[in-house]
Parts: sequence; structure tokens; C-alpha cells
Amino acid sequence: MPQVPRLIARDEFTYEIPVEEVPGMRVPGVLFSDAALLSGVEGDPSLIQLANVATLPGIERCSLAMPDIHFGYGFPVGGVAAFDLADGVVSPGGIGYDINCGVRLIRTNLTVDEVRPRLTDLVERLYREVPSGVGSHGGYALRPGELDEVLANGAAWAVGKGYGRPEDLPVQEEEGRLAGARPEEVSETARKRGSKQLGTLGSGNHFLEVQAVDEVFAPEFARVMGLAPGGVTVMLHTGSRGLGHQVATDFIGMMDRRLRDEGVQLVDRQLSCAPISSDPGQRYLGAMAAGANYAWANRQAITHSVRRAFAAVFGRPDTELDLSVIYDIAHNMAKVEEHATERGPKKLLVHRKGATRSFPAGRDEVPALYRPFGQPVLIPGDMGTASYVLCGLPTSMERSFGSSCHGAGRRLSRHAAVRAFRYEDVTRRLAERGIVVRSSSREGVTEEAPGAYKDVEEVVRVAEGAGLTRRVARLVPLGVVKG
Repeated sequence: MPQVPRLIARDEFTYEIPVEEVPGMRVPGVLFSDAALLSGVEGDPSLIQLANVATLPGIERCSLAMPDIHFGYGFPVGGVAAFDLADGVVSPGGIGYDINCGVRLIRTNLTVDEVRPRLTDLVERLYREVPSGVGSHGGYALRPGELDEVLANGAAWAVGKGYGRPEDLPVQEEEGRLAGARPEEVSETARKRGSKQLGTLGSGNHFLEVQAVDEVFAPEFARVMGLAPGGVTVMLHTGSRGLGHQVATDFIGMMDRRLRDEGVQLVDRQLSCAPISSDPGQRYLGAMAAGANYAWANRQAITHSVRRAFAAVFGRPDTELDLSVIYDIAHNMAKVEEHATERGPKKLLVHRKGATRSFPAGRDEVPALYRPFGQPVLIPGDMGTASYVLCGLPTSMERSFGSSCHGAGRRLSRHAAVRAFRYEDVTRRLAERGIVVRSSSREGVTEEAPGAYKDVEEVVRVAEGAGLTRRVARLVPLGVVKG
């Protein structure tokens, strides 16, 4: 393994890998962290990945990593990099296998006191309504023509089919549909994997969580979102399932073969890429957009199932329980955006892997309802701690291409977590705190045990201290369905 590059502290929350530290670096590597979080990442191969990304052609300003950084495929999870459209590349490893994995927050008009007596029944009903687990099926089966419509239209397809409300769409990033999708670039293997998985949660770190609003930090913005202490929300985290994974697999393999045939050697094979303007680059971006649209349709279909579960448990129509979407935010995406550069405003292809957009107030990309405050940012913790609602800041545009972290970030790998924690211990400790857990497997709980993750409070403190986001509200878990 190459030597882990040294970090130089630039301020309390910013560390830099200098350009001269690793041969081939075109720009510095920048990590947002602090002394507490840094102790868990020093010597970690994710820092090598951060430096390696800085060697890619056409990269602008710096290679970035968020405070939830951990080892990934090619790019570190929590990695951000922006590329010039003419000279830069697109790298599937910089987006990840779960294309448009994302987080959606739904509010209710229920209080904790109203939910607590029915919490076990609610979690059980959510578990039955939303299929979960490895390779989960049992969602909304799609005919071939329907799948093309999903890949082209995303969440709007689901709403058109009755799996949602028209008002769900304006409060999703890109309104739940990424332009430029090319369904014809999605392979038959990917299509087979996706045809029976729409409306399913999946496994790993995917979850469906009933939460209580614990604390509000920005009352005016929280009021617009409908968040008040003692209120109940639902947060879901999932993506494009097997279809998105197969799209990544197909194009990584294709780019690997192309680079090998051309005799191109990269500092890390997992950074396989193609020029943005090339035929392979454009084909991948079209397939990625199609996978992203599948993910939005998936979260929309799950939202419909969540509403159905609440209506059944509380014996009232879902509209009487509110159950409005507050926001849906994407990570694992590459998007063309305009950013300031040394040569003036410029359109760049911004890769965010395990990182989310955090645009400030006034940007056209922020939904009109939230534009006076900034884009909502959703940072889930683990199932035993807290999750945060935040909003983007102007300084995020200068410091991180308008990006923030997507979660607490793993401290232990899944295999290490299974070795370190026992299912009985994890569920007992959660039960002692009144948290109800339902999972399709014991490993689904031990892999995601609270001790497997970084401290979300520290991660959020760094994101706020670095000028990427500011806190709006803190949410704590009541009941969890794990994939």
C-alpha cells in the first residue's frame, strides 16, 4: 500500500494534502475535519484515495473530502471533485455503485405521545409494507415499457401512477427527475435487476426511521418545514437498488477495458474514467441519469407505502396525518453546475460520492419554498443517535462547490462491525432507550450498530464550523426498519 500522505492543518476545520505530496497531483487534497475526527482517519487509505483523485485530468481547484470520510471504491466515501467540461473526465467510482442513493424526510402532524403507544405496531406495519433485505423483491413489478418510463421520468412517473401527490415533486432535488437520461444505455442485466425492486428498501445502511423532533435551532426555517419539538417525522434512506449497481458495474468494466486497450495507466485502477465529452463519457452520464431517476421513483413508491402504513395503524386517511415530503436530497451523483473559478463563473461536472449538495439561499436550484433560507441538507446518524436537518451556506460555494456530508460515516467496516457487536446486545441497548428495531436479518442490525459509525454530533459540528451548513433541527429515533 502506498504511504499515507501527510495532512497540514489550515484552520480548525480544514486540512490539506499539498500538491507535491503525491506524484501526479494536479491540485491539493482538502479534508474538512477536526482533531477528534482526524484521530480516526490518520493512516487510513481513504486519504490515499483523496490524493489519487487529485491526479485526474481537468480537476478544478482541489479534491475534497467531507468529515464523514471513509474508504470507498476509487473515490473515498465523502469525496467531492469538480471537472472542466472540455478537459475533464467522468469517473463512475466518483459516483459510486448505488447511484442516487439519497435521503427523504416526511413530516406528520402526530406527536410523540400519540405515536408511542402504537410504535411497535407502526414499525411492524412499515416492515411489511416496504420490502427490505438483500436482493429484496415484492415491490411494484414493472413491465419493460414501464421501466423505460421510470428511467426517463423518475418520481413524476410514480406520482402519475398514483404513488404520491403532485406536491411531492417540487420539494425533491431536481424535482425528482435528472435531465439527460438515456434508458437505452441501461443493460438488460440492469433492467432485470430493477424490474422487481421498485418500492424496496434494500440492505446495508438503508433504513426507514420514525423520528421525533428533539430540538430546533432555526425556528423560522423549521416552521416553514413544519418541524416543531415533539413532532414526528419519517426519514428514509435508499437508492437505485440492483439497477444502479449494475449500471456502475457495466460502465466501470467498459472504461477499464478501454483504458487498457489504449495503454493508459492510472494511479489507481478504480479511478477508471472517460473524457466527459467522449462517447463513453456521455453514454455513462445518460445511464447514470436513468439510474438516478429510478432511485427517485423508488423513494416515491416507498413514500406511498409509508403513507399506507400510517393510515392503517392510525385508522385515518394519510392526508389527515399530513405525511408531506419535506425534502429529498441525493448523494452519489455527478451533475453539471455553475461555480466560480479563477477564470470566472464556469460550468463544471461535480462528482459527489457520499456527499450532498448544500446550496445557499437565493440559488435557482433551491425549491421556491426554501429559497429564502437555503437548500435543506439531511444528515442521518446511526439508529441509536440523532439525525440533523441543516441548510446550505454561501461559504459552501467557495469552499466545497456547494457540498456537505451525507451522514455520520462508517468507523468500522461491515465485517468488523459484525465481529465487534452481538445482535442481542445491540437490540437490548436500543430497547432500553425505547427504540423499536425491525430488520430482515440479524446482520442488518449488527452491521449498522451505533458503535460502527462516527459521532454524528462531531460530524455536524465540523460541517457547520467549516461553513458548509448550519443546523435547523435535531431528530432522534423512535423506531427503525433496517435493510
